[in-house]
Amino acid sequence: MSRIVTVAAAQMGPTQRADSRAHTLGRLVRLLEEAAARGATLVVFPELAFTTFFPRWLLDGNDLDRYFERAMPNPAVQPLFDRARELGVGFNIGYAELTPSGERFNSSILVQPDGSILGRYRKVHLPGSVEPRDGARFQQLEKRYFSYGDTGFPAFRAGEAWSGAIMGLMICNDRRWPEAWRVLGLQGVELVCVGYNSAAYDPNGGTTEDAALRTFHSTLVAQANAYMNATWAVAVAKAGNEDGSGLIGGSCIVDPDGRIVAQTETLGDEVVVAACDLDRCRQGKDKMFNFGQHRQPAQYGPITERAGVIEPPHPAPSAAA
Repeated sequence: MSRIVTVAAAQMGPTQRADSRAHTLGRLVRLLEEAAARGATLVVFPELAFTTFFPRWLLDGNDLDRYFERAMPNPAVQPLFDRARELGVGFNIGYAELTPSGERFNSSILVQPDGSILGRYRKVHLPGSVEPRDGARFQQLEKRYFSYGDTGFPAFRAGEAWSGAIMGLMICNDRRWPEAWRVLGLQGVELVCVGYNSAAYDPNGGTTEDAALRTFHSTLVAQANAYMNATWAVAVAKAGNEDGSGLIGGSCIVDPDGRIVAQTETLGDEVVVAACDLDRCRQGKDKMFNFGQHRQPAQYGPITERAGVIEPPHPAPSAAA
């Protein structure tokens, strides 16, 4: 029996600070409808899809709170959920979460075609800084506005609508860390959804990265980690000039051999679709990356024992010296 899930990467162009919620939601619904018309049953949207990328500014009080969702769904976003259920399409979408206890997370959810929430994830690898950088036109203040995710990297088993797929979620910077992919790989993941808002310049103030290099890196990590974990990967951007700050595009769908099967060509709202045969994961999972046969976890201690680098010591001076 075929295990094919038709997936759409629903890239968004920029969402400006002045855009209304209704305007942005209308764009999301249109992307969803286009994806459904092209046969998709799963639509992957970007990180922080309902708002501009607000961590680029120093904010507080109501100026900050207005970007956060206190429940998901909620009345402001319910039309997207309703339209998806009408079309029989599920989706993954990122948003800023404010919990009842007052914690703030960069989060995403996985919604099945019947409207039920299959999985929730909170971003683990937060980039940027707590304090703003002096003299910078744009900031990267995710560490200021969000707590580190507390969900780990769970995998979720989908129902029949998605052929029983084993699915995982990441958000933006997570995709650059192979540990995140491997944790999902060790749960047998077959399809990883990643939304991102990635700057077209070095957000930490460096000058050695441009949009082309950052787009290359974004694509590279999706391809390499999809191959090394024998999984499909769907990486989806919010792109373009957002309030004067550039975001890369390059949204793509990658197969378990690390090959791009669909990729966007613009920095605007754009949908690309691919039929993802989950059984194609078996080649890698049963052979090259058969973890049970080939991994040697006893040798990997430093990965979990420490965060930073400990260099080997310099050799002692020789007696002749």
